[in-house]
Amino acid sequence: MDYTNADTVQNNNITDDSVAEVLVLKNKLLNSNTPIELKNEALTNIERLERIARKGVYSAEFENVNKYVDWITRIPWNVVSPDNFDLKHAKELMDSTHYGMDPVKNVILDYMASMQLEAMQGRSMVAPVNPQIQPLGSTDGRPLPTAPTSGVKSIKAPVFLFVGLQGVGKTSIAKSIADAMGRKFARISLGAIGDVRTLRGTPRYALDPEPGQIIKALVRSGTMNPVILLDEIEKASGNNGLLNDVMAALLEILDPEQNNSFLDHYIDRPVDLSKAFFICTANNLGGLSAALLDRVEVIRFTSYSDEEKSVIARKYILPRVLSNLNLTEDFIKIDENVWPMIIRPVGFDAGIRQLERNIAGIIRAAARKIVEGTPIPIVITVENINQYLPPDQGPLS
Repeated sequence: MDYTNADTVQNNNITDDSVAEVLVLKNKLLNSNTPIELKNEALTNIERLERIARKGVYSAEFENVNKYVDWITRIPWNVVSPDNFDLKHAKELMDSTHYGMDPVKNVILDYMASMQLEAMQGRSMVAPVNPQIQPLGSTDGRPLPTAPTSGVKSIKAPVFLFVGLQGVGKTSIAKSIADAMGRKFARISLGAIGDVRTLRGTPRYALDPEPGQIIKALVRSGTMNPVILLDEIEKASGNNGLLNDVMAALLEILDPEQNNSFLDHYIDRPVDLSKAFFICTANNLGGLSAALLDRVEVIRFTSYSDEEKSVIARKYILPRVLSNLNLTEDFIKIDENVWPMIIRPVGFDAGIRQLERNIAGIIRAAARKIVEGTPIPIVITVENINQYLPPDQGPLS
């Protein structure tokens, strides 16, 4: 057997496979919506790999270049989801998921209305105007003065900072805002992050390089205008030096004057974040820089009263808990006089998480009795409540 020829054939196969992998990577880049400057830079690296592969030499750089091209082609460059600024729809959706909170809802609806007007004015700059329709804001039929533009005006969303104790609905209403506007939703938890690279990314020349959470949020959502929730920003880091770095990065991300050219250290090219709708949450304002607070709209969430908790428990929590167990109120009923006993042990709790746990515990205990053969419906009364809910339940019990 001619081992020399066999080795030659094997080396040729390795070379062909390597070249094929590089060409696949090259086509992936060329067929993407990646900005031309970034595409040209990555193409230079790919062509270098192609030359090395044609010489029959494997380059360890392939994995790094492959990973980089994969990330920059997954960023949804120029992809924007259409906005839904229907205020009636938004109010109905928020009312269906959150009881009360009218001051918070009104602020959100006010901003959505202003964004709607901005969008309509932007369209009027490039779309033909029906002469029978009076332009918005005009009182005498004359068009409003507008600045020259080459396209539809970019809509800049506000930056909200929801401040309140745990369990008052800050995170969940952010998701409702995204649903109401028809935008994708992405959540980034900043609790206890100890490195600014979590936001800004790790450079390609460093160990374990990868993009930061902001770029990953865009990739997960698939659009450049998602609602991005920065959760618990005041818990970013207990170290003063690291905290200052994180606050500086957040300032660039949230500042409308800067975030149109956000620089992720891994991508190493400016990324426009101005179309994203950022919502931040915090339990308090301690640790947040004055410069950052100057860029956000602070909206305070107050504690729930016992009356509000009663409505929330009946109309929101109980139906959801029953639905999760495929049950209805035909199986389990709660007497009217029992609700104060369920709520009062946790009346000092600002939020409703312990209330949710208590109701879920009652329903699970009742479900067990159903499985054990107790006739339905099971009725929870003042006399038997202790069989379903141990006394003194609450965060301080």
